[in-house]
Amino acid sequence: MIALDIAIKNKCYNNIDAVVLKDINFSVKPGEFVAIIGPSGCGKSTLLNMLCGLEESYEQKLLCNGKAINGDESHKLGYIFQQPRLMPWLTVQENLQLVLPTPKHETQQKSQHEQINDLLNQVGLSGKGSYFPNQLSGGMQRRVAIARAFAVNPELILLDEPFNSLDAPTAAKLRRLLVELCQNRGSTVIFVTHDLSEAIYLADRIVFMSNTPTSIIHQVDIDLPKPRQEAGNKELAWQAKLMNEYPKILAGKTN
Repeated sequence: MIALDIAIKNKCYNNIDAVVLKDINFSVKPGEFVAIIGPSGCGKSTLLNMLCGLEESYEQKLLCNGKAINGDESHKLGYIFQQPRLMPWLTVQENLQLVLPTPKHETQQKSQHEQINDLLNQVGLSGKGSYFPNQLSGGMQRRVAIARAFAVNPELILLDEPFNSLDAPTAAKLRRLLVELCQNRGSTVIFVTHDLSEAIYLADRIVFMSNTPTSIIHQVDIDLPKPRQEAGNKELAWQAKLMNEYPKILAGKTN
């Protein structure tokens, strides 16, 4: 399992003077599911990109199991983006093969084929390996993206609002699927969302962020037993208590 220690003094872009992230400091325990909530445009996606090495800052200290994150990690990483980002000219099976090692002989080819079929079965897409992305619904494309992220048996999973444009029933199904896959693999998870109910349903802890220059304004452990219910009585009561104490927290303010 993966543990993370994150320290970012500030993150700027070369073409603008404004600071995007400032004094971001928190840790993630092995196997912990952490949700990050903050106003639109505050730099949540930037933070995820820094954690996987796609972006960097000269004033950062990002550690994975005590070793620096530099974009060439030995751990297995799954990243689920806001959009599925599937290659439209490749079939579902070929999209999944992109993230897997190239098989060197026939036995490995057969094993990879079985692995992909098993993944598709897990995400409810059995028999869809020969389909192209444009032959699938939006929800089915998201399932392929989830299968791709889990294909490498990831120790760390980063999710950037993966369900935000889906209808409510489809999003609920995919959240349940995500819970099941994470439980089976014991992965460490960082999940960006705008949906507080979604965070309460999924996460062990929520990190709340401010407007830019973005910093952490509050962290809270979700002391509700799992499995949880979406919009269940206990979950709604927990949310109401938090919002009563911090009514502006979703706008990036604690008072």
